[in-house]
Amino acid sequence: MVSEHSDATDEEMSALALKILVAGGFGVGKTTLVGAVSEIRPLRTEELLSEAGQLVDDTDGVDQKVTTTVAMDFGRITIRSGLSLYLFGTPGQDRFWFLWDELSQGALGAVVLADTRRLEDCFPAVDYFEHRHIPFVVAVNCFAGARSYGAQDVSRALDLDAGTPVVLCDARDRDSGKEVLIRLVEYAGRMHTARLLDSVS
Repeated sequence: MVSEHSDATDEEMSALALKILVAGGFGVGKTTLVGAVSEIRPLRTEELLSEAGQLVDDTDGVDQKVTTTVAMDFGRITIRSGLSLYLFGTPGQDRFWFLWDELSQGALGAVVLADTRRLEDCFPAVDYFEHRHIPFVVAVNCFAGARSYGAQDVSRALDLDAGTPVVLCDARDRDSGKEVLIRLVEYAGRMHTARLLDSVS
C-alpha cells in the first residue's frame, strides 16, 4: 500500500520546473512583470536610486523611477498542472551584468523586455542571448503615451534573427505577462528540439 506522503512525493518528482530570465534595459518593467505574474510573493532586491548613481543610471524617459534592482527579482508561476516557471529578473544597468552569467546557468530561455521610447536599451540583452544561443522572445512593454510599433517594425529595428518572436504586452497585467511566458516556452521548446535533432543527425 502506498502512503499519501509517497503519492505527493511522486507527483512532485514528476513536476517540471523551468528557469526563465527576464531581462532588458533600466526601467523597462522587469520587476513589474515578475511581480504581476508571480503566484508567490516575489523576492525583490531593490534599492533607492542615489545621487552617486546619477552618473551611470540613464533615467531619461523614466523620471518617475525611484528604485532599481541590484541583484535579481524572483517569482514563480504555474503554467499548467506539472509545469512551473521560476522567474529571475536581471538587473538592467551595465555595472550589474556580471550577475547575468550566474543567473543564466540552466535557463530554458529569456524574455527581453523592450520600451519603444528607449529601444536601444535592450540591444545588450539581445546580443547576450544571441551569442550564448539562449532562446528568447522580445516583449514590447506598451507604456502609455509611447508611440506604438508593430512586431515586424521592432524586429527589424533590433535586427533579430529570423523567427525570434516579438510580442506586445502590458507588464502590469498578469494575463498579458502569462501569454508572453507561454510564447517563450513554446519557442524555446522548438529550438531545443531542433538542436537535439541536429546533434543526432
